Amino acid sequence: MQTKQQIERLLASAGTGPKHRLGQNFLIDLNLMRLLIEAADIQPDDVVLEVGCGTGSMTEGLAEKAGFVVAVEYDKELAPIAERQLCDSSNVRIVNSDVLEGKHALAAVVLEAVAQARTHYHGRFLLVANLPYNIAAPLMANLVLGPAVVDQMYVTVQQEVAERMTARPGGKDYGPLSIILAVAGTTKILHKLPPSVFWPAPQVYSAMVGFIREPALAGQVRDMKLLSDIVHLFMGYRRKMLKACTKFATGRLSGVENWDSVFAAAEVEPTIRAEMLAPQDYIRLADACLDQLKE
Repeated sequence: MQTKQQIERLLASAGTGPKHRLGQNFLIDLNLMRLLIEAADIQPDDVVLEVGCGTGSMTEGLAEKAGFVVAVEYDKELAPIAERQLCDSSNVRIVNSDVLEGKHALAAVVLEAVAQARTHYHGRFLLVANLPYNIAAPLMANLVLGPAVVDQMYVTVQQEVAERMTARPGGKDYGPLSIILAVAGTTKILHKLPPSVFWPAPQVYSAMVGFIREPALAGQVRDMKLLSDIVHLFMGYRRKMLKACTKFATGRLSGVENWDSVFAAAEVEPTIRAEMLAPQDYIRLADACLDQLKE
């Protein structure tokens, strides 16, 4: 793993520096980096996805423990640095790509890299990363929704995102990310991180967060994509009554012809607001929609 001075030298040798527009804030506290890796309890048969690997500092630590590491770096100047740093690690693939295709899908090259690794290593699929702030929420949501479904996530994110990840119904931070994580597993803030542990120091505090998927809990969701559609439909108009939101239904949900029966079957009052619904309420709404769409 690399100190701040080592990262500075690597960037200078490539004639570049941290790019604010890409959310590049390098984690330079090596003790915290070790703590994040230790929290994941990585085993020799695990496949780890790291997003925003930068110069490969954390990647070096991940490669020592994991069966295979897929490290994604969008920056065309940083990815070659990471490749050189990890050139002796046969269990690492550096992917120079945006991790997302739009907001609602992982990039095909990333999916392919993960799938290939998982044909050889059959342990857990983990996300362990100091996530770039601008892609953290959609990335984590996609890793819960699939098709590449993560078993656990151990990440550093902006504190605002951490609070959204763990928010409860009725709070100002409660939203789609809160719900999608809650229907699939448990999320916990592990540590608060001051700006000083990053370089350059961001203007906000961050947090280290852990998510553990619980198969029994996630198994209650019959159609995760449909549940996501329901969540985004209603939370997109969180201040409106539920029944007023239904006119904005698109895609598969536009095929729901009787929303009154959906609310009745889900035992949800149509005059309340979306931000007051618990994750289990959204599961019941998705099930009721699915039953109607199958008729």
